[in-house]
Amino acid sequence: MFTVLVALDNATAEHTAQRYGFVLNRLDAAMRLSMTYDNGREMAHHQALSQATGIQVCFAHPYSPWERGINENTNGLLRRTLPKGTDLSVHSQADLDAIALHHNAKQRKSLGWKSPAELRLPPGSFDFQAYWATIINPVALGA
Repeated sequence: MFTVLVALDNATAEHTAQRYGFVLNRLDAAMRLSMTYDNGREMAHHQALSQATGIQVCFAHPYSPWERGINENTNGLLRRTLPKGTDLSVHSQADLDAIALHHNAKQRKSLGWKSPAELRLPPGSFDFQAYWATIINPVALGA
């Protein structure tokens, strides 16, 4: 439910596990319970990732995207910002963190009109009104 994006220099299993571990360990342990992944070769070192982060890595069955419904929906939402075929190597980890924050700050019907950040971050740790005030142009809202 909480989106984390990871900048990768290459798609080797060792590098992927190392970078995922680095980025995921920035989150509190309570937010690092599990992740569902497809069956790509880049996750071959998932045991090392689990050991480094405490995350239980789950895999969907091949050709069964419905087993990863939230992941598929999230990918669709992220494609609005990062269209398919986009060269992700031009984005730094800081760029990807900003994109993930924006994504996590959006309210979702499936979450009772709360955002993933509201549900996962400690209360008071993120000022949603201040964040959206920098994003939304009040003139566009008729103010």
